[in-house]
Amino acid sequence: MNLDEKVTISATGRRNFLRTLGGVGAAMTAAAGMANAQGTPSRPSGAKYMGDFAAPKLEKVKVAIIGVGARGSGHITQLAVIEGVEVVGICDLDEGRAKRSMEKVTAKGHKPKSYSGDENAWKKMLSETKPDAVFIATPWQLHGPQAVAAMKAGAHAFVEIPIALTIEEMWDIVNTSEATGRHCMLMENVNYGREELLYLNMVRQGVIGELLHGEAAYIHELRGQMTGGDSTGSWRTLHYAKRNGNLYPCHGLGPVAQYMSLARGEDNFRRLVSFGSPAKGRNLYAQKSNNLTKPEFKTLDYICADISTSIIKTTLGRTVMVQWDETSPRPYSRHNLIQGTLGTLKGFPNGMAIEGVTKSFHQWTSSEEFETIAAKYEHPLYKRMGELSSKMGGHGGMDFLMLFRIIECLRKGEPLDQNVYEGCYWSSVAPLSEKSVKEDGMPQDFPDYTRGGWKTTKPLAVVS
Repeated sequence: MNLDEKVTISATGRRNFLRTLGGVGAAMTAAAGMANAQGTPSRPSGAKYMGDFAAPKLEKVKVAIIGVGARGSGHITQLAVIEGVEVVGICDLDEGRAKRSMEKVTAKGHKPKSYSGDENAWKKMLSETKPDAVFIATPWQLHGPQAVAAMKAGAHAFVEIPIALTIEEMWDIVNTSEATGRHCMLMENVNYGREELLYLNMVRQGVIGELLHGEAAYIHELRGQMTGGDSTGSWRTLHYAKRNGNLYPCHGLGPVAQYMSLARGEDNFRRLVSFGSPAKGRNLYAQKSNNLTKPEFKTLDYICADISTSIIKTTLGRTVMVQWDETSPRPYSRHNLIQGTLGTLKGFPNGMAIEGVTKSFHQWTSSEEFETIAAKYEHPLYKRMGELSSKMGGHGGMDFLMLFRIIECLRKGEPLDQNVYEGCYWSSVAPLSEKSVKEDGMPQDFPDYTRGGWKTTKPLAVVS
């Protein structure tokens, strides 16, 4: 979860950021319109479908990272203790942050090169260190371009949420991945949570029958980021002033999409509609606060809805509700629900109601009954790694488990748990929802990033 990473934007970037965001809406609208009017573009000659792609085995994985704020610094510190990893490069615009991560990684036996002080230093790092895998934990608008550059430099790219901002950028990521034969994975850590893995295992075993409906949310009051100094809020706040939609859908959507095997053989994303509430909370907060990070935060008009609600319709006619709210004063929730013909599983709080399994399907299980059933269906990956992951930390261990699986798959030459198309589908909710909101809830079709390949892609297995 990209909750509090600290990443510096250069002075030039700060001056141009609002203007850049102003062009995002036009670019995404043009790209989506082109896809709808002209159909799915054909796969370029020589490109390879990446749905079940497994890269050649790597005995040692040379790792570099771009961005070592609170998010990236945690990633590189955990990667440094995973067997088979060699940290070769650390880059951050801020020299102090790069130095702190260098010290932590060096203490664990690595000898990386440090790059900082220049907004293009990461390009020099790619050229000089020639990493096998690049981890990207920078502001949102940099994700797409940096992922594409990393793959063109010969590295697999692992990107914080979202994978990119526009449909056009996502097609660029897909085309580059297919042309280079390099992975590009959205680092959706919530897919590695204990409950999410448990529910995936239960769904795969048919415990709740045929799937009908999912609900996915990320509710996290983060107005305080507007006063957080040189941190996530220093750049993320600007998105609320230029965009209106479901800007951060992946934490809730990722697990539900994998339960349903969307873009993986069984079903796929088809279209969505999106609406937003009035935009009140950020404007009120800015007016009341006397210690905003930037003076302009006081005068900006925050047009992004306090809570955004999208409804996705799949190819098979199933539905998924996706909600996002980082403004309202309400308790944290990653509402996570999957409903089938025999029952329903949910999170926040955890509960099950399953015909013939739970004591009742008219009320949710008690915590004791939940744990009794969970013991029977605990995901084998969590059985193997859950205790260690919890000790390593990172949102209850899900961060470490995600990073461990990335390295394990690269070393074994196995497909990743999340492919490039999934990252683009999940991230597409943001630009498509913006367009839907702008058009008063008109349906928006998802591009088929797989070009039909989803029909033969294997559903995510319950790996051990």
